Amino acid sequence: MNRPWHDLHSPASRASLYLRAASKRSISGDRLPEDGLRCFIQVQPDNLGAYRRLCHFPDDGRLPGTYPHVMAFTLQLQLMTAHDFPFPLLGLVHLHNRIEVLRPLGAIEGLRFAVYAHNLQPHAKGGTFDLVTEAEDGIGLLWRETSRMLVRGLKLEGAPELPGEVEPDSLPEATRWYADSDIGRRYAKVCGDYNPIHLSAVSARLFGFPTAIAHGMWTKAMALAALRGHLPHSGYAFEVDFRKPVRLPSEVVLSASAAGPEGELRLDGHGGVLHMVGRWGPL
Repeated sequence: MNRPWHDLHSPASRASLYLRAASKRSISGDRLPEDGLRCFIQVQPDNLGAYRRLCHFPDDGRLPGTYPHVMAFTLQLQLMTAHDFPFPLLGLVHLHNRIEVLRPLGAIEGLRFAVYAHNLQPHAKGGTFDLVTEAEDGIGLLWRETSRMLVRGLKLEGAPELPGEVEPDSLPEATRWYADSDIGRRYAKVCGDYNPIHLSAVSARLFGFPTAIAHGMWTKAMALAALRGHLPHSGYAFEVDFRKPVRLPSEVVLSASAAGPEGELRLDGHGGVLHMVGRWGPL
């Protein structure tokens, strides 16, 4: 489609966007806006360094595959808190995330991002839509992310798809790590995602969680960093389905296929809790 674009000099301030998010508590429609947002965003070296340390990425001259998500986060926030966006930001559930690294992410000082939402579909628990983020350099498209979001309680016409939740076969352990009780606050400080469910047990209980839970994109970043030797520098997709949230604090175990052009992964907690499944493969 010929999508209308709003070109921005810079994203709005996060403080103003979070005020907007806090003021919208109910669903106001069942149609996604056609407009998208575009903006050039520079890499902030100090923030990039903090992200590498937090998620265990080496300083190898390339952006971590998940880092453009961090760069574009405020732009995503601005799209989903716009007056014509029909769903409240608080309460959205991140079900799936796919990143595509089309070319090596090296020698980058900034990227031109485009963000839009589409593909509204009925779901057994409401409805889902895809939040798409694309990044270009001077040559062209370099990176793409698709995040599938669940809107609980949304009523749409049509029968929801009922895909089976396929789990990978038994995989060898790749590594394990301990998610500290303050990892949500530390990730928020670096990445700007101050969703209350991640910050403390007190704020998480306001939204029905018995304790704070880890950010899904921190969990995915930790998995990508641990498996970086399994993947090429570019020309790959890395996607995950988020299952049960990682309650803080807790230990998790990452299992994965051997290094190769494609493979599977899973992240398990104690007591048979499956937190995340995923896969990687060539584009």
